[in-house]
Amino acid sequence: MLSYRHAFHAGNHADVLKHFVLMQVLQYTGQKGKPYWYIDTHAGAGKYALDTGYATQNAEFESGISRLWQATDLPAPLAEYVHLIRQENPDGKLRLYPGSPAVAEACLREEDRMRLFELHPNDFKLLRQTFQHGGRKVMLFAEDGFAGIKALLPPPPRRAVVLIDPPYEEKQDYQRVVTALQDALQRFATGTYLIWYPLLQRAEPQQMIEKLKRLQLASWLHVTLTVQSPSEEGFGMHGSGLFIVNPPWTLPAMLQETLPWLTESLSQDEGASYTLEHHIP
Repeated sequence: MLSYRHAFHAGNHADVLKHFVLMQVLQYTGQKGKPYWYIDTHAGAGKYALDTGYATQNAEFESGISRLWQATDLPAPLAEYVHLIRQENPDGKLRLYPGSPAVAEACLREEDRMRLFELHPNDFKLLRQTFQHGGRKVMLFAEDGFAGIKALLPPPPRRAVVLIDPPYEEKQDYQRVVTALQDALQRFATGTYLIWYPLLQRAEPQQMIEKLKRLQLASWLHVTLTVQSPSEEGFGMHGSGLFIVNPPWTLPAMLQETLPWLTESLSQDEGASYTLEHHIP
C-alpha cells in the first residue's frame, strides 16, 4: 500500500518529539572527529509546506510545532530545535516544516553522508527536488528501506545513525521493524538506531516494543509522549514513542529535564503524559 503521505501530519506532536530527539542524537554523534552516515528508511518528501496542500486539511501542526513557535520559555535543547525550524522560515512566519532528512542535513558536517530511502513515487520526486543540490553528500533510493538498508550496513566509516520510521499502514510493519533491526544489528552492532512508532489503542505497538527489548540489546532508551486521552471510539493516535538502540549516554538526563515542559506545552487534555526508561551501562 502506498496511500500514506506524511504531509497530512507534518509538524504535529509526533514530529516534534521525533525530530527534537533526532537532532540531539545527531549533534552528539557529530562531536567525535570521525565522519558518520545518516540513513533514513522512510524519508518522505524531505520538507513540507504548512500553508498549502495536504498539511492544511487537518492542520495538525497547529497543536504541534506552532505551540513551540510561539513559546518564549523554551528549554535550551528545544530552543535549538525551534531555531532549526526558523532557519527554514526566514521571514518569521511558519510556512515550511523540515522532515527528518532536512533536520539531519542541518546537523551533518561536510564529511558526513546521508542515504535516504522513499518508496512512494510522488514523495520520492519531491525528495529529489529537495536534495537536488546535495552533491556527493546525499544518495537517494526509490525503494523499500526495510530491504535496502541491508546493502548499506556496515557503512564505510563504521559509524551511523539510522532512523526507522515506517507509516505503520499495515500491521506487518511492526514485525518488519523488529526483523529489520535484528538483521541490522547482526551486520552493524554499534550503530545508533531510532525507531519511531504511534501510540494507538491496539496491541501491535506494545508487542513490538516488548520484542525489541528481548533482542538482548547492550544499551537502549524508550520514550513516549501522550498528548491526549485515547478516544472513546478507539481510533486515532494519542501520542508517539521512540525506541533508541545505542543512544547517547547524555540523552536520559536531557529528556528528563525537557519532557515535563514539552508534555505540558503539547497537551490537548488532562490525559497528557510521558514515560522514559533506559538501560545504558
